Amino acid sequence: MPIFDSPFDPASETALVTGAGNGIGRAIAQALVGEGVRTVFADINAEPVAAAAAGSADPARAFAWTGDLAQPGECARLLADARSRLGLVTHFVHAAAPPRREADHAFAVSDDTWVRMRAVNVDAGFHLGRELARALIAAGRRGSMLYLTSLHAQTPRNLPHYSTAKAALAMLVKEFAKAYGRHGIRVNALVPGAILAGGFVADPALARHVPLGRLGQAADLAPLALAVLSNRISGYVTGAEIVIDGGLALTNWFDAPDLGV
Repeated sequence: MPIFDSPFDPASETALVTGAGNGIGRAIAQALVGEGVRTVFADINAEPVAAAAAGSADPARAFAWTGDLAQPGECARLLADARSRLGLVTHFVHAAAPPRREADHAFAVSDDTWVRMRAVNVDAGFHLGRELARALIAAGRRGSMLYLTSLHAQTPRNLPHYSTAKAALAMLVKEFAKAYGRHGIRVNALVPGAILAGGFVADPALARHVPLGRLGQAADLAPLALAVLSNRISGYVTGAEIVIDGGLALTNWFDAPDLGV
């Protein structure tokens, strides 16, 4: 059998993807459905996530869910709804993150924006990942998780709420990978560069800093995301940070912000 045939078993593997209404989350969720994996598409915006699920290769395997993961109790509701739809969730992708505003530098970012960025990225990522792992361990099943971090987990972005949240998420991946590995649960990070997705709008001139000569698209991430999620392809990969940036990490193109003082 060719090594890349049937990366997933549709009869026994299921997925939950947050941030699946647009951008990278949508691309990964739709790719999973394309491989026959029944998938819950979770997002804060009802219309985009419903359209994402309906636009999948097999809409009967795609289930839209709407809720705000920054709010207490919504993670528990998402888990309960996902289990009612799928049974045991074997694959988890955490791509949800609030929008970023370039104006939110260290002196400008509000307390609410700071708290919300961490709540959706880190707090929801922790609670969802922990409870999904708990269920897999109780069932004696293997699984895999993939968290969307950022190049700016290690490089300043002039957006301290965003960079620090992604840095915390990157360490959470390592903590989970170490804790769950002996139970057959793999946890990895996908590290995007300048990807034109999820509301990110870049000056086209930024492409000159990318060795491959162009900005990324959500579709550039989905194939490798599936390969890392697949226990058949990446069964010996955990705690890894897979960078997909066209080589952008080879430079830091941001100047210090004007703090207005």
